[in-house]
Amino acid sequence: MGSSRRALVLAALAGVAAVAVKAAIDEPRRRRFARGAADFRQRYERALASEQLRKNLIYYQRTWRRQRDTAFADYLGDSEDVGRRPGEPPETSARAHGDRAHGDRAHGELTPDVQLAAAAAVDVDRDFESMRRRLAKVKNEVLSDLPHYVERFRENAVRAGAVVYQARDAEDANRYVADLAYRRGARLVVKSKSMVTEETHLNHTLEEFGLRVVETDFGEWIAQLAHERPSHMISPIAHKNRYEVGEVLTPVAGRPVSGENIPELAAIARAKLREEFLAGQLGISGANALVADNGAVMLVTNEGNAELISSLPDTHVVICGSEKIVPTMADAVAQVRLLGRSGTGQGITVYTTFVAGPDRPGREVHIVLLDNGRSEMKSEDDFVDVLRCIRCGACANVCPPYQVVGGHVFGYIYTGAVGLVTTPFHHGTENAAGPQSLCVSCNACATVCPVAIPLPRQILDVRRKVVAEAGLPWYKRATLAIWERPALFDAAARLGSKLQLPFTSDGLLGRLPLPESLAWRTPPALASQPARDRLVGRTFDPTPNSPLGESGAKGLTVAYFIQCLTDRVTPEMADATVAVLRAAGARVVVPEGQHCCGLPAHDSGDRATAVRMAQQTIEALEAAEADYVVTAAASCAIAILHDYEHILADLPGWSRRAKRLAERTLDFVTFLDRVARLPSGALAQGPAYAVTYHNFCQSNNVLGLYSEPRRIIREVLGLELRELEEAAVCCGFGGSFSIDHPRVSRHIVGRKLENVDATGARVLVTDNPGCIIHLRGAIHASGRDLLVLHLAELIAERLRETTGEHEGG
Repeated sequence: MGSSRRALVLAALAGVAAVAVKAAIDEPRRRRFARGAADFRQRYERALASEQLRKNLIYYQRTWRRQRDTAFADYLGDSEDVGRRPGEPPETSARAHGDRAHGDRAHGELTPDVQLAAAAAVDVDRDFESMRRRLAKVKNEVLSDLPHYVERFRENAVRAGAVVYQARDAEDANRYVADLAYRRGARLVVKSKSMVTEETHLNHTLEEFGLRVVETDFGEWIAQLAHERPSHMISPIAHKNRYEVGEVLTPVAGRPVSGENIPELAAIARAKLREEFLAGQLGISGANALVADNGAVMLVTNEGNAELISSLPDTHVVICGSEKIVPTMADAVAQVRLLGRSGTGQGITVYTTFVAGPDRPGREVHIVLLDNGRSEMKSEDDFVDVLRCIRCGACANVCPPYQVVGGHVFGYIYTGAVGLVTTPFHHGTENAAGPQSLCVSCNACATVCPVAIPLPRQILDVRRKVVAEAGLPWYKRATLAIWERPALFDAAARLGSKLQLPFTSDGLLGRLPLPESLAWRTPPALASQPARDRLVGRTFDPTPNSPLGESGAKGLTVAYFIQCLTDRVTPEMADATVAVLRAAGARVVVPEGQHCCGLPAHDSGDRATAVRMAQQTIEALEAAEADYVVTAAASCAIAILHDYEHILADLPGWSRRAKRLAERTLDFVTFLDRVARLPSGALAQGPAYAVTYHNFCQSNNVLGLYSEPRRIIREVLGLELRELEEAAVCCGFGGSFSIDHPRVSRHIVGRKLENVDATGARVLVTDNPGCIIHLRGAIHASGRDLLVLHLAELIAERLRETTGEHEGG
């Protein structure tokens, strides 16, 4: 064999060997992800099969919303804040009136400290935003120098008589507690308020050692009796109603328990648990905060069971993460002020207890500080902020998919948005893969988080981790491979528009046979002629003699970014946008080279493709000689304004270019409201009819748009606006979410359309093309007589009604 041939054979063998080695390395990971996917699918199917679950959770979410808003409004002295829209913080001008009586109880000599801390904090915070920024700053201070604060807390806790143990992981923490129970001869363990012990699966470990473990908080106890995990961090059985609780208690009571009589349920629990409290030999709790200044453990409860756990047994074990440390008592009180209102909608919970060491001779207090992935979280800039979490559960209470499937699916151990972020670090990416796919990126969680964690961005960063480890689903990989190549995408879209013709009717694929699981929404048809064919590369002068011509946009040049969906599916929306901008007195240019902002790739977790598409968009738009870049797709505006700088952070040159582009980019509504400042009554002469308005969730939650489109509809167009209940709650589109999880999406859009029906309006208006396509499809499939319009289309129609003309591109 010649040397060259031998070299080729050796190279081939080396290649085969490399592939084999990689496959061998990847196989355990594939098995892990397969197990995680199978477990998730089982929970997912079980949840979707339960109509009662959805009823229970929507009741829970709506009740919490009212109570939470009322609690903040009362604190801030602004009764008009009651029932405010989701995500809207109380007004910054509202004045604080202080808390009601605290009901604090303390071990040792801490009561004066609590009083002083409360007095010092009472006039500091004036609104929800300043309250949460203050607490976030405190948490950041601790995280930036965590070893110092851990040591300070440890020294003071030991000085107060406690034992402090730092556990590396779940196994280490569980072993410490099991060994302690063995040394103390404990056979019965009573527990209260400890999600961390769920994280470590402590109950299972202790039971393997022959101990009996009893959860003593009512919700946790019911979950334990039902052999379930908590489905919510504050309300463990939020997924159950009282009748289901009665069924769980029937075998405990030894007689039928209907659930009709709530005091009866409480009496059964009180009688049974009182026996356990008195017999318990080891008490275990979590902690809401650890105070570095004095080594105290703060427990915040409503039932008082943690107080019994921390006082009756001779040994009390506290298990929590070191991220729970706050520097001072004043900081702990600031947390209490936010925790009650955010968690349960209470001005303050019934009990706020501070435990500083043993309160009598012979008692022991052990504090286990758990790492279990927290150091890794802290080391990653993208995730360190999640360690600020105070476990209030508010992120779950505003989450539309959570309302459909509950916390056993929307999370793993920790539920809600924060659970999607922390799961990879505590329990592996394979157990986060399924739950994180349920996020619709509505950003509602970010608006209510009491420590301002950027949860929506972090969930997308988790999605990127999942894709890096497990890859994209084949259909997304194939779709994005076409989508990121403008010429190939154009060819595919034009071919698709011809192939679909036998199934097309009124802009929808109404003749397309669909399985029952998908038939709830009629798919959109591709336009026979995309908007780009008549708009891209052209310049449009202002419309002469327009009733809007003297607006603040007069004399400005606007570069219009069409958006790929608008271009290919709803080109009439693009025509309307150009018509309105021209009517407002602007000169409109439509830059060449524009395609897609990259949001589909970013939302899918494909960072590399998202970066390339973002770069392509930046190049196309920055070349435009214009005062502003405007798009009628609010999601694209948000991508440019908020996402680009993050995904391009490792490319400083591109990050700077993205920032410059963002400085002159606006969504359509913001441009009309803040730049054009359309004059009141300008288009109020047309026929009168009623409309209702759906806030695209990200417009509301990211851009802060709520009153702006309403002013345009009422004051500029002169139309009757009938307010939509839960107007800012997501419609269930979520980009590819509605394809990945069509049954969940169906329930979310059903909730939206029921609210629309209640208004009696026959025209539904919003500001994002994706929502419009989704809503039109669901409305068509349901047989409703309802017109869905973009605000640009409504204004363009009003122009036509007022002037008799409608100028498009």
